[in-house]
Amino acid sequence: MDIRVIRATETWQQAGAYYVRIQGMARQHGITLRREFDEHDTPDTKYIVLTDDEFPVATCRFYPLEDGAAMIGRVVVLPEYRGRGLGQRAVTEAESWLRELGCTKAVVESRDVAVGFYEKLGYTITDGSIIHGDTFDCIRMEKEL
Repeated sequence: MDIRVIRATETWQQAGAYYVRIQGMARQHGITLRREFDEHDTPDTKYIVLTDDEFPVATCRFYPLEDGAAMIGRVVVLPEYRGRGLGQRAVTEAESWLRELGCTKAVVESRDVAVGFYEKLGYTITDGSIIHGDTFDCIRMEKEL
């Protein structure tokens, strides 16, 4: 594997994030494009894209919240690349970028089956209440940066 990290700020780079999300999440879980791409997918949204030999294989996005916090989400790794630490790498790269931008807290709304993944990265459950989304049940977690 020849994994590279891209801080996707240009349209062609963001297309890599969209590709991974469509292939690794939307198709797999029957999520329509309208539901997968929401008001937080804009030209100003920040995306991390991991490539293997120039081909996009993992991604996540983040956007600002209030009080120095930011939401990290849409963490997706293509099925054939899972179990290799790429999701963790995407999140930690996003956290580094957030620190550079002056953010002090990262927030995730983790699918209930992924809570352990985020706990290993230092996130803690904030209130334990379940967020019932259109597609998945999620739990809000936070981490001080």
